[in-house]
Amino acid sequence: MKSIFLSISAIALIFLSSCSGGNRIQKNGNENTSDALKVMTYNVHHCNPPSKSAAGDIDIDTIVGVIRKQNPDLVALQEIDDHTSRSGAFNEAEVMAKKLDMHYYFGKAIDYGGGGYGVAILSKYPLSDTKTIALPSTEGFKGETRVLALATIALPNGKAIRFGSTHLEVSSGANRDLQIKEINRIAASKTVPFIIGGDFNSAEGSPVIQVLDQAFTRTCSQCAPTIPVDRPTKAIDFIAFTKDSPFKVVSHQVIPERYASDHLPVVAELQYIP
Repeated sequence: MKSIFLSISAIALIFLSSCSGGNRIQKNGNENTSDALKVMTYNVHHCNPPSKSAAGDIDIDTIVGVIRKQNPDLVALQEIDDHTSRSGAFNEAEVMAKKLDMHYYFGKAIDYGGGGYGVAILSKYPLSDTKTIALPSTEGFKGETRVLALATIALPNGKAIRFGSTHLEVSSGANRDLQIKEINRIAASKTVPFIIGGDFNSAEGSPVIQVLDQAFTRTCSQCAPTIPVDRPTKAIDFIAFTKDSPFKVVSHQVIPERYASDHLPVVAELQYIP
């Protein structure tokens, strides 16, 4: 009887092993298949809920809660403070990363309030070759410098991708034109799939998004609006990947979170096609 029991146990173990699949990973208590990728882009208004703007309240925990609920693998963040007088003596992306058990990279765009202000990347997976690239502006422009934060990310399936976060100029269409062309140029130089998320300050059908679409495939068409947060009427926040990337879009969703920021977060699920 003992030998029969052991044989049955061995068969059961083989069955369970075959069902579990060798390409599954465990991270933060949630399983993801190695060929699936969940991406978020979120302009977080320096973690200051618009309804509390007058008070200047910083509410990182609410932003963290929004991200945690979606459980993304990668997050492109915009409007991040780093040791500023208005937000506090810390880097907001670093605090989020620690609370979410994720890796992070902050890309400084400008000096602000005794510290810095810019964009950031969060990732469940290790980051390498991180860099911040200043995007061009018209000659004599006196406004904010805009940047593209970049990182190489090693996925569980053994493949590498580049991931970027950006926030294009708000006040000058001419600057946005220059900036999106530079992003396309950078994308063309990459030898691995490239995913970007950001606040492009340009609506679908605009010249800027038309240029973006020349090099990238967006995760939506006729996209659900992302601003203004109370009664959204247009989409300016997008996730996209270079046209030669081995991805297909599984889903695209605008999350109806109206308290935390002045933008709605965007989440897309991608399938990696070998």
